Amino acid sequence: MLQYDFEQSLGYWVCSTAHALRKSLDAKLAQEGITFRQWVVLAMVALHGEQQQGQLAERMGIEPPTLAGILERMERDGLLERYPCCDDRRRKWIRTTEKAEELWERSVECAREVRTQASQGISEEELAQFKSLCSKIRGNLHSTVDPTAAVICADV
Repeated sequence: MLQYDFEQSLGYWVCSTAHALRKSLDAKLAQEGITFRQWVVLAMVALHGEQQQGQLAERMGIEPPTLAGILERMERDGLLERYPCCDDRRRKWIRTTEKAEELWERSVECAREVRTQASQGISEEELAQFKSLCSKIRGNLHSTVDPTAAVICADV
């Protein structure tokens, strides 16, 4: 039988909490007609600006072919445009459209609602301590983790 002391596992607590945040946000975003992954694309553009498709896949922590499917649907829905790189036409740059900006405003409100729900009963002091602890953990892992990697639940 497989055994592990999950009660003492920092990774278990972090990942299970992130999973709960993601599921809640995904449900809210579905009401706006956008998937969580599409929202992460918009979040990465909001955070880093226009970027190459390969950079975006790296930041999101997904394979380029997986990202290509997400981007195709977003392009089809008028949320973004892909255009070739001037020095390498095989590379594509990503930029959002006006329609995406309107959707982004609504989706950020979804994230704020999830954040409010998730932080019920937690004091400002506890939230500050939580942020500090997360920062320390990322710092401890800095040599193995890209700090510009995907913001899983960006504004939650």
